[in-house]
Amino acid sequence: MNAVELRPLVFAELRKIAPELEEGDVAPDKLLRDQVDLDSMDWLNFLIAVHQRFGVEISESDYAVLDTLDRICEFVAARNPQGS
Repeated sequence: MNAVELRPLVFAELRKIAPELEEGDVAPDKLLRDQVDLDSMDWLNFLIAVHQRFGVEISESDYAVLDTLDRICEFVAARNPQGS
């Protein structure tokens, strides 16, 4: 799967942490944490959910670059091309 195809799946994981979100509420190219009211524990839980759902390793050093929905989807697509 490519990043665009992954977007709704990644967003579904985000909605598990923030169920009040609608897909139109999030601009995929803007800083995600600025758009979504997630504390650091919620953010970590979201990244863990992405890791578990797609089977991609996310190291602590990757956290800083995973700042938009687009970048998260691109990260997953590059490490798990078949999707999940």
